[in-house]
Amino acid sequence: MQRMNKLLEHFREHPASVGETYVEHFGVAASFAFSLIKAGLACLIHAVLPFLFTTYGRSTIADLHRRMVTHRDRRNHDLTRAV
Repeated sequence: MQRMNKLLEHFREHPASVGETYVEHFGVAASFAFSLIKAGLACLIHAVLPFLFTTYGRSTIADLHRRMVTHRDRRNHDLTRAV
């Protein structure tokens, strides 16, 4: 039982550090993963056909940076919305 509690603590530690539950964090991380996969595929297509997806990779990275760095801590974001 103690091992299970320790394992659950590891699952909750990082999400809690950014003001999310495990399920909320899973959703955010999965959305980042799918965005990166789409951007990667667009970049591969761009490598073959340089006239396609000329800004998709750059704009995806900028958006992910904004979401992760600027608005990442849900605790701070929720406080600013409430005011």
